[in-house]
Order: sequence, then C-alpha cells, then structure tokens
Amino acid sequence: MAEISAALVGQLREMTNAGLMECKKALTESKGDLDAAVDILRKKGVASAAKKAGREAKDGVIAQCIQPGARVGVLVEINCETDFVAKNETFRGFCDEVARTLAANPRTDLEAMRTAQVAKIGENIKISRHTRYEVAGIGAVAAYIHTGAKVGVLVEVGAGKEETAQQDDFKNLVRDITLQIAAANPTVVTRENVDPGVVAKEREIAAEQVKNKPAQVIEKIVTGKLDKFYQTVCLLDQGFVKLNGEVTVKDHAAAVAKQLGDTIVIRRFARFQVGEAFSS
Repeated sequence: MAEISAALVGQLREMTNAGLMECKKALTESKGDLDAAVDILRKKGVASAAKKAGREAKDGVIAQCIQPGARVGVLVEINCETDFVAKNETFRGFCDEVARTLAANPRTDLEAMRTAQVAKIGENIKISRHTRYEVAGIGAVAAYIHTGAKVGVLVEVGAGKEETAQQDDFKNLVRDITLQIAAANPTVVTRENVDPGVVAKEREIAAEQVKNKPAQVIEKIVTGKLDKFYQTVCLLDQGFVKLNGEVTVKDHAAAVAKQLGDTIVIRRFARFQVGEAFSS
C-alpha cells in the first residue's frame, strides 16, 4: 500500500479542489490509488468543486454572528457567482453556519464545508474574508447586516463600568453606531487613526488649490478642507445620521456616556461590502 503522504494529499486536492481531510480519507479508502480516490470524491459530490473553482464568484452576501453575551462577534463575506444563489435560503443558511463556526473557533478549517456547499448549490463559492472581535475588558460587540446582505458592519464599543454595558441606552447607542457605519462608510474611528501620509497628501492638494492667496488665508482654508476630509473618513467626526447630522457621533456618544455616568469608547469597527476586494 502506498504511503498516504502530505504530497499525495496535496496532489489530490489540486486535482479535485476537495478539502484536505476529504482527500486523505479518499486516499486511505483507495489504498493510495490516486485515480480511484478521484472517483471516490466524485461519487461523494465533493470533487465537483474542481470544475467550478476557476469560475468567478463576485456576488454573495455578508453574514454575521454575535455570541450570547455580546463579547464575541464575527463578520464574514462569502461569494458566489450569481445573485440568484445569493438570495437562496440554503446558501444563506450556509453563510450563517460559517459565521457561527468562525465565532466559536476562528482556526476551523472550512474547506470541507465549502466544497460540500459547492456540490449542493452548483456554483463556485469563496469564503473571501472575515474579521472576529473579542471584547477585552468591559464593553460589547454588535453587528448589522443591511437589507440584501450586501453590506455588513461589526463594531466593538467599550465602557468604564460593567453595569453600563447592560443598560438599554448603551445597547441602543452601539446599535445606532453600526447603522451609522453602514450608511456613512467611515474608514477609521478617529483622526489619529488616519495614515499621516494620506493627511499630508490632502493638505498638499488643498494648499495647491489656493496657492495664489495670502499665507494666512491659505492656512485657514487648508484647515477647513482638512476638517471636511476628517468628517468624511473619521467616524467620530461624522454628523450623527440618526439626528440628521446636527451633532457629531463623538458628541452624541459623549452625551449618552454622561447620561449613564460613565465613559464610552468606540474601539474599532469593520465594514464589509460585497465585491470590494474585486474592485480594489
């Protein structure tokens, strides 16, 4: 009997696009016969993923899972080929299962799940990216999936006291922040998080636009333009959408914190939109 080596398993995986464990099981069953192992995988429907692997999967959905207690959350993008499949309940159920699995164990090998789903659905499927937050200290994570599941948000918000995280006002604020991120599409939490090189470039562009004006006027105009830039990309500088932009997110969060007699900090967020990776 031929040795079931890692190289042999890798060769079978390359031929069939099946998962590592499926390949190893098939080779064990076939006593190391590569062709017979291919037939075994084809009969199981797992090898059908191979022919589909080269097809582009640019549609899909964003899925999420927040574990009970709101201390662990996952956001994941899973792509398929058509919008028809993206709306399919079986596919949506698979996406939710992937999110739950990653929340429970981010190191889980999802290849067997993926290839089985390819065989069932009949389209190429890719688990493109995911992010997982686990609260360190006091706070909560929350997620929001916009209608159609093409945009999703995951956020972590911290507090100073344990009881704050249990208050409805805190939970409502966290929920509203996810909606803000989905609607306004910031890229960072604070001004300090913006790449200094990006700020320098924005400053250079703004200065060039008014270079013929007096120096003191140029500085004032450039500062104003940078403020508008920050209001676009920085979550805390954005006008709070739910209040029609009349106050900033920073000021609204501070008002809720004052009401609760605590400090509230928006620590981090992720915003996924289906297909971003293909257009970048």
